[in-house]
Amino acid sequence: MHPNALLDLATGLLRTVLQLDKPADAVVSEFFRRHRALGPRERHALAETTYAVLRRRLQLQHLAQGGGGALERRLAILGWQGDAGPLLAALGPAERAWRGQVQAIDTATLPDKLRHNLPDWLAGALRATLGEEFWPLVQALDRPAPLDLRVNVLKARREAVVAALAAAGVEATPTRHSPWGLRVEGKPALSRLEPFTSGAVEVQDEGSQLLALLVDAHRGEMVVDFCAGAGGKTLALGAAMRNTGRLYAFDVSGHRLAALKPRLARSGLSNVHPVQIAHERDERISRLAGKIDRVLVDAPCSGLGTLRRNPDLKWRQSPRSVAELQSRQVAILAGAARLLGSGGRLVYATCSLLPAENEEVVASFEAAHGTAFELLDAAPLLARAAVPEPAGLTDGRFLRVWPHRHGTDGFFAAVWQRR
Repeated sequence: MHPNALLDLATGLLRTVLQLDKPADAVVSEFFRRHRALGPRERHALAETTYAVLRRRLQLQHLAQGGGGALERRLAILGWQGDAGPLLAALGPAERAWRGQVQAIDTATLPDKLRHNLPDWLAGALRATLGEEFWPLVQALDRPAPLDLRVNVLKARREAVVAALAAAGVEATPTRHSPWGLRVEGKPALSRLEPFTSGAVEVQDEGSQLLALLVDAHRGEMVVDFCAGAGGKTLALGAAMRNTGRLYAFDVSGHRLAALKPRLARSGLSNVHPVQIAHERDERISRLAGKIDRVLVDAPCSGLGTLRRNPDLKWRQSPRSVAELQSRQVAILAGAARLLGSGGRLVYATCSLLPAENEEVVASFEAAHGTAFELLDAAPLLARAAVPEPAGLTDGRFLRVWPHRHGTDGFFAAVWQRR
């Protein structure tokens, strides 16, 4: 593709994404469906440039003020993540000179707001939580997330998958914390590789795998993934159950559950039962009250622990949306808790970094249900699940993993046992 045309496409894509009225990944996917002639390198350059601009939006908008032409074009030039050659070929002398001047600026001298690239409300909340660790987190969020895989223990062993990937020219190393995980170098065309097509691996962040390990689902049990979504944790739970027992995948979205079907077919699992529910008080849930051994509530949340992957979320969330989510989380957790029989385990989890969606929800549940449920320490539960160095993954009684500390997405989890 001619460099001018590629830069024009980047400008158009950014114009749409920066409206922030839809998830960025959905906008990018739709853009590529409309431009099927794009090659892999062109798609990579356009996608990574878009995400780079979203990560550093405040800084790049500030630096772009001195240039000419459309703002989105200037942002694309400054945030460009492809080969420099095609970009430079698309620039006139004035734009090249301006780009060089901007690149010479020492961004470390800019005001804090232009360095952390976070909205004020979120920066304040994270500073209050992390103190001196705020800037290491900022640096971690400014980098793309790695590609993590979960080995399907029903079909393969981790060592065998490493060897199979190596034979395909893909380097993979065991994850530091999850005994099921592999971290892959680069961004290979995973869907074409035999370990993926055979169901031996699934894409799943290492932190997400830890949530399934906390549930500790066993053979023959009755288990519920209460907010299953596309089923990443459902598949991990089903494999841990060795395809026995009964595993319900509940979600209010039929579209998300539909996305589980091809993954379920690859996995080899037959004990999973996807069920679309209307809400947390659905009568199909009431019929199971008191009968379930383990429940995972991976609650709808702000997703701010996934900012390396979804940097648009920091611009699309707000204090108001977080408050609304907290109300939903409290209600969902209370509804899911009714499922458990005596001795059953309840895991509440989010991919949020905010106490409002984590510790505050736990405190609310404790106040309302503390006599019926015992809050457990996560560290010994992780140790029993063969997770190395579990104390380093916890904050008090809770699982708390962070991009800058653990190299995972940000996750929180609390565990209770029904008395």
